[in-house]
Amino acid sequence: MRAVLLAACLAAFGVAASAQAPQHVERGALRFENIPQTPPQVRERLRRYVDVSSAAFADWMPDGGILIYAREGETRQLYRVDRPLAPPAQLTSYDERVVKAAVMPGGESILLTRDAGGDERFAGYRLDLRTGQTERVTESGTSNEGFIFSDDGERIAWAYAQAEEAGSADVFVGNGDAERMRREALEGDAAVSPLDFAADRSKVLLHRYVSASESQLFVLDLSSGVFTRITPDVDAAYIGGEFTPDGRAIVTVSDEGSQFRRLVRIDLATGARQALTPNLNWDVESFDLADNGRTIAYVVNEAGSSSLRLMNLRSMLPLPSPRLPPAVVTGLQFDAASERLAFTLNGSTSPGDVYSWHVRSRRLTRWTRNDDSGARFVEPDSIRWRSFDQREISGFMFRPRTAAGPHPVVIAMHGGPESQYRPTFSSTFQYWVNELGVAVIAPNVRGSSGYGRDFLALDDGARREDAVRDIGALLDWIKRQSDLDSERVIVYGASYGGYMSLAAMTHYNDRLAGAVDIAGISNFVSYLESPYGHRRDLRRAEYGDERDPPMREVFERISPLSALARVDRPILVIHGANDPRVPVSEAEQVVAAVRANGGEAWYLRAANEGHGFTRRENQQAQREAETLFFQRVLRLQ
Repeated sequence: MRAVLLAACLAAFGVAASAQAPQHVERGALRFENIPQTPPQVRERLRRYVDVSSAAFADWMPDGGILIYAREGETRQLYRVDRPLAPPAQLTSYDERVVKAAVMPGGESILLTRDAGGDERFAGYRLDLRTGQTERVTESGTSNEGFIFSDDGERIAWAYAQAEEAGSADVFVGNGDAERMRREALEGDAAVSPLDFAADRSKVLLHRYVSASESQLFVLDLSSGVFTRITPDVDAAYIGGEFTPDGRAIVTVSDEGSQFRRLVRIDLATGARQALTPNLNWDVESFDLADNGRTIAYVVNEAGSSSLRLMNLRSMLPLPSPRLPPAVVTGLQFDAASERLAFTLNGSTSPGDVYSWHVRSRRLTRWTRNDDSGARFVEPDSIRWRSFDQREISGFMFRPRTAAGPHPVVIAMHGGPESQYRPTFSSTFQYWVNELGVAVIAPNVRGSSGYGRDFLALDDGARREDAVRDIGALLDWIKRQSDLDSERVIVYGASYGGYMSLAAMTHYNDRLAGAVDIAGISNFVSYLESPYGHRRDLRRAEYGDERDPPMREVFERISPLSALARVDRPILVIHGANDPRVPVSEAEQVVAAVRANGGEAWYLRAANEGHGFTRRENQQAQREAETLFFQRVLRLQ
């Protein structure tokens, strides 16, 4: 009933929008093209979902409290929580978001990173907790990430780049003094970042990312400057890493010799590698080693949900771990006493909250509690279908509980492509399901992570469109479901998901009602030829090299821009002007091509955003535009 009433309010707006020439409206940093004005009742109902709060763990405070990320205003800021379920105390109120933060050794300051308007040119700042004053500790015109500290706080390391180099990483080492935080320890190439200091501060563990299936670890001796690779010359990924307290080994995550990522111990003297979790058939996605070296906590991705486990590293025997509901666990970190493990828990019907687990007493403690604003949230079901080659593809589906079927469908595709849709909380999905009566399907097509190395590689290079054919098979599956309306299906995606949305439209125009493209790639050649430094080389490792004539021919054939002439369904395009990953020109050439063909293109552009909207005001505007678009193309009456 709610969706019917909402549709009645919007019907006139949708018809009017389709009959008029594109309208340009400027509102603050936002530019609206061909997007109708939002009725007040839509805005108010939507705000209940946009305003749902969440919290994420950032660090332990020296006094036993915690530092968290949360958003009460426009952007994500820092708060401290002194005891479980105590009201959070706000520490920062910057105009820009806090991207990353850690308490500096000694506990009197916090080192944090911020960018400007989503441009991802990260600057380091030190917040003095005694005075509340903030000072910048990195040079202007540079980008700085991955700050780590030695155990005694005497040294700090991070990845540094001139802003125009887009992160070609040099590694800098210094101390907490703002005037002395600039000593280059390594002139790196590609994506190099520091992971951990050895306990005696003599060495730094470094990670070099090549692609989703290949990365390496190195040890840098700070006295001699010797840079030693400690992982073998094989096609394998090594993700994260920590020195053991004695400095003789490191613990990391790797898929060497396996379809799935496992905990691995590497002996630094011999290079011998030992799998600590040899029998897992799922990925280990993160871990933390307690300072005492005895306990390790790790998270296993089991079909999208997290399993949090603990192990005695000396005996290799499992330790008691908390019983958690189906959800995703992130941000693992032991306290300095190696007694409590903090983490963020985020489920499909529960916004992110922070918990801790006491290793000895086996007690689970909740630190934050976020309100669901009275909304009724829906759990997704796991679904599976066979694709063109009889391979099984899976995903998650949110079904409306109140509206009568058959339901219109939004196919929401994840980014990456080396990523995976996981059932974490999405106020957007919950709004669509509860208020619009729309079924939401989030597929994990081939090329998604979490299903093994072979599955991850199935869309590489010239096989890119095989993932799009998985969506064609999903459309066949939708047609066989009595509670779904195959005549009213929208494809929706952000980043690489935006490419997938555009590509699906060019392949299945007659079977789709419309598409939403958010910061998507429309032409692989123009995308790869844009000036993105090391990011361009990383993308070539995944997509292919446009400088190679046969590969360039493939790109020209599969790029959605070359086939938009056969699309006659409406498209909504959303992009941030400061996007450092996919240039806004990728969006504007889509809008221009659709309109040149006489098609209907809605366009929302934010001058103060990057790769995705992070400001609350802009997110509200985006959701409003999506609502009006869905009402228009799905005929929700």
